[in-house]
Amino acid sequence: MSEENILDNFEELLGEKETPRSKFNFSTLISLFILNWPYFLFSLIIFLSGAFLYLRYTEPTYMVSVRLLIKDEDSRKVRNTSQMLTNIMDLGVLSKSDGIENEIEILKSRVLIRDVVKDLKLYSEYRYKSSMRDVIVYGKQPINVELDPIHLDSLDNVFIEGGAISYIRMKYYKKDSVNITVEGTVYLHDYIEGKSEVEFTEQLDSLPALISTPVGTLTLTASSNYRLKPGDVFTATILPPIVEATKFLGSMSVAQASKETDIALVTLTDNNVRRSMDFLRHLIVCYNRQANEDKNEIALRTEEFINDRVVQLNQELGATDEEIENFKRRNSVTGLSTDALQAVQMSNQYSSRLSEANAQIKMLDYLREYVDDPKNEYQIIPSNVGLTDQASIQLIASYNSSVQNRNRLLTALSEDAPQVQTITATIRDLEASIKAALLQARRSAEIMRQGIVSEYSKYSGQVSNAPVQERVLTQIGRQLDVKSGVYLLLLQKREENSIALAATADKGKLIDEPLYEGKVKPKKKFILFVALFFGFAVPFFIIWLISLFRYKIEGHEDVEGLTSLPIVADVALANEKAKSTAGIVVHENKNTQMDEIFRSMRTNLMFMLQGNQKTILLTSSTSGEGKTFCAANLATSFSVLGKKVVLCGMDIRKPALGRLFSISDKTCGLTTLLKNDQVTMQDLEEQIVNSGINDNLDLLMSGPIPPNPTELLAREVFGNVIQLLQEKYDYVILDTAPIGLVTDTTQIATYADVCVYVCRADYTPKSIFGMVNNLVKEGKLNNACVVINGIDMSRRKNGYYYGYGRYGKYSKYGQYNYGMYGHYSDSHYGQKDDDSIKK
Repeated sequence: MSEENILDNFEELLGEKETPRSKFNFSTLISLFILNWPYFLFSLIIFLSGAFLYLRYTEPTYMVSVRLLIKDEDSRKVRNTSQMLTNIMDLGVLSKSDGIENEIEILKSRVLIRDVVKDLKLYSEYRYKSSMRDVIVYGKQPINVELDPIHLDSLDNVFIEGGAISYIRMKYYKKDSVNITVEGTVYLHDYIEGKSEVEFTEQLDSLPALISTPVGTLTLTASSNYRLKPGDVFTATILPPIVEATKFLGSMSVAQASKETDIALVTLTDNNVRRSMDFLRHLIVCYNRQANEDKNEIALRTEEFINDRVVQLNQELGATDEEIENFKRRNSVTGLSTDALQAVQMSNQYSSRLSEANAQIKMLDYLREYVDDPKNEYQIIPSNVGLTDQASIQLIASYNSSVQNRNRLLTALSEDAPQVQTITATIRDLEASIKAALLQARRSAEIMRQGIVSEYSKYSGQVSNAPVQERVLTQIGRQLDVKSGVYLLLLQKREENSIALAATADKGKLIDEPLYEGKVKPKKKFILFVALFFGFAVPFFIIWLISLFRYKIEGHEDVEGLTSLPIVADVALANEKAKSTAGIVVHENKNTQMDEIFRSMRTNLMFMLQGNQKTILLTSSTSGEGKTFCAANLATSFSVLGKKVVLCGMDIRKPALGRLFSISDKTCGLTTLLKNDQVTMQDLEEQIVNSGINDNLDLLMSGPIPPNPTELLAREVFGNVIQLLQEKYDYVILDTAPIGLVTDTTQIATYADVCVYVCRADYTPKSIFGMVNNLVKEGKLNNACVVINGIDMSRRKNGYYYGYGRYGKYSKYGQYNYGMYGHYSDSHYGQKDDDSIKK
């Protein structure tokens, strides 16, 4: 590889530094997957296996919907009100309850759903034991299991009163072709004794059969498709109907299809499609049945009232006929006098009108007593009984309609609900108005009666001359006419009431058959997507979490994210076989991996030096990071170019160059020069020794360890030494003390043209880069850069990043050994032995 190519790569490196880099990018994600693919594969296998097991053993749930038209007259009346009233309601001055909303609440009432459950016997659930899971069987079970109605209702009552659930679970099967074995358990919940279980076992020779249990008698009957074969196992569970109703209510939703219509959309999710469709169909039947019962309540009460009055009048008419017969027999009366015929006719005419007036007054008195009776509060008032006062009739009709609506709301709401409170207040107001209307009607009827009595008295006086027998007979006949008129009126009203009762129309209409909407869960695509997501996310999160708590750098990516300083080289761990004297891995006329690494470092540093700059300082944060190893090999790399290079041991507290280059003379070196007030070139040459590695590489040892190293380096003579070195050599390499431990390096850095901070993979803490960044920011390290040392290429991650990327391009020079490399010492700075020189 040519020097120009290396310079081009370094220019690209510096160009990238000009724009901030994201700590995480797409290439990092791809490399993360490639490097850790066994973990991702294992995670995917686990999650996908779990997903397939879930899909196989989870019972599917389906959705079925139906549209119901609510024929509500009250809702139409509300929509036909004036715009002014609607605006007042919108302002909140008045409140209203739309009929469709009330009907939706009724459709969602547990009482209504319990009727559906009881009618369809859905409180008994049957399951067939298959290899994968227990499958719900609906309508195809070979044996039906039922609990007697009395005990079934008692299960409901116990649950409603205290919330305790008592139920039966049993299984039946055939071991042979004759006997049916029934094994069951009754789960009892008692407030005092707590929970208990009672088991029972029966052998049945034939069906139907009865089995006595602590909660009632079970009846087992063969269904129309009775095909119980040996080996088939069916499970039957009988729960309180109210519990099943609660379960269905939780999986059912009712909503208005559109604000402009009275159509309700009823949706049910269940494990069996056929059961869902039957449930929705029968829900409409029970809803209409309940609505018709509410609607016919007025007619039924009216019919009851008329029947009672007809029976009473029938008895009175029979008694009157018998009285006339006895009277004529005693008095031998056959007819009225011809002379008094006209008077009698007029008298009878007014007598009839008087009878009607008396009947009307009696009817008003009866209704007043009925309304005043506290027992009849919130009860239907008989209306179709011949009352002629139109105001009273209209008020009674409004009252009955309000009472009916209140009773329907109470099936789904409590008495404290706002809708119920509103309609209760309306009923009370109507009741007061009815009482006032009946009282006013009574007064009007009394006035009319007095006028009739006056006219009747006039014509009765004309008949006073008639025989006493005929007058008495006329009076008796008048009573008969009055009662006969009332009797015929009641018979007519009863027929009208019966016609109205028979002509009752359903309130809800099914406008479409139940529609199967599809499977709700488990959704195969969604479950597999979630499994794939977590299959990738879980190992990714674990790896990210591990990296988050890793406090030491690993390689190039970590350093890039911690500092903006340019990284001039990534130094791999050197193979011991590649090392020569003094741990030098750079050799002349060789193209090994380590040679290329230090050549790249050398070229990058040459690019950073400008003009006549030639002084390069190497430091680190602590001992053992390989700065002496890097300094020695960098100096060797410069020397093989034919440049005169001096490697200076500036770590006068813990000298290392002597041991590294096997030089035992500790009397000469830097400290020997610094104790003088003035240093000449001759003095400098006397302290410099050749490295023995290359003729162009000289060494300036640290010299004897002084008692005052900081003060010694602060003397002006140190600058004189550096100036002489720069005059004599092409490049001056300064191997300084760790900057994180002592202040010597910051004093020396003022004379350096380039400051190289050496860190070590899997050794240097990430937190130390905060100090390095601050030193650069404060100007204590001029023209700083970073070298990453000790990258273990045998690790999979580094083998990927460097073996196929950054240093893979050198493969044409031959195969490199990425096996076991040398090890760094973990010794601390200041100790006698510094194993870092082995690098």
